[in-house]
Amino acid sequence: MELALVLPVVLLVIGAVAEVAVVAKAQLEVVNAAREGAREAAASPDPARAVAAVSAALGGSAPAARIAVRRPHVVGATAEVEISLPHRMAAGIFGGLVIELRGRAAMRVEQ
Repeated sequence: MELALVLPVVLLVIGAVAEVAVVAKAQLEVVNAAREGAREAAASPDPARAVAAVSAALGGSAPAARIAVRRPHVVGATAEVEISLPHRMAAGIFGGLVIELRGRAAMRVEQ
C-alpha cells in the first residue's frame, strides 16, 4: 500500500530532477555560446562573424535564438553579445512550459 502511494511522488521528483539537469545544461550552452560570440566580436569588426560563432556553438538550437551583438569600433572598448533562447520543458511533468534562457558575455575589442 505504501509503495502505491509513494511511487508516483518518487517518479515525479526523479522527472523534475532530470528536467532541471536538462535546463541547466542548456543554460550552460547558451552562456558558452555568448562567450564564443564575444570572443569573435572582440577580434573581428564584422558582427556577422560573431553571430556565426554563436550559431555554431548553439548547433541545432541556433534558429530559435535571438542574438544581439554590440561592438564599438574603438580598441579597448567592450564588445557585448547577448543571447535569448526559448526552451520548452517536458510536456509530461511541466505541461510544456516555455522558459527563456539568457546568456551575456563581454570582452575588450582587440582590433
